[in-house]
Amino acid sequence: MSQTFYIHPDNPQTRLLNQVVNILNDGGVIAFPTDSGYSLGCLLDNKSGVDRICQIRQLDKNHNFTLMCRDLSELSSYAFVDNATFRLLKNNTPGKYVFILQASKEVPRRLMNEKRKTIGLRIPDNKIDLALLELLGQPLMTATLILPNDDQAQSDPDEIEDKIGYQLDAIVHGGYIGQQPTSVIDLTNDYPTVIRKGSGDTKPFE
Repeated sequence: MSQTFYIHPDNPQTRLLNQVVNILNDGGVIAFPTDSGYSLGCLLDNKSGVDRICQIRQLDKNHNFTLMCRDLSELSSYAFVDNATFRLLKNNTPGKYVFILQASKEVPRRLMNEKRKTIGLRIPDNKIDLALLELLGQPLMTATLILPNDDQAQSDPDEIEDKIGYQLDAIVHGGYIGQQPTSVIDLTNDYPTVIRKGSGDTKPFE
């Protein structure tokens, strides 16, 4: 059964987040709040954790995973970012976006899009996430917490505990979060392509 950590959304408690970091470093899988609903997360090199997330969500190997990074410097270690792309990212992060970029060799091949060798990356605008990533010192491998037969992300941590708590190591309880899906922007071509219009403003990419 998972441990639940009640984290203040505006003033995250470092002591509690350090316990979550320890769970992640020990190979754990967590549910945690983002600025677009709750997500599942584990460390990038945690193959069994990725397998558990795929099992919870019933995902196949073609699913596009997302790396959540604390800042542009970290993001640039996991993707190829030229000057024009960097300026575009700088002007639109942090925020409710997932950017599709060419993955660097730092990303395990099993997490890339098999054909295109791409990876989704995001820099959240959520104080809990940013504090957790800062303490962790590396990105989180994430997948939106959409349960099988659902079409929206889970938004209530108490429901998450009831439904899948037995499959998780920790739940970061950051309160109820309404449905605010990210906008997905493909930056692998000469011009940005809006893959999905969500709560992030897509006008800069159109």
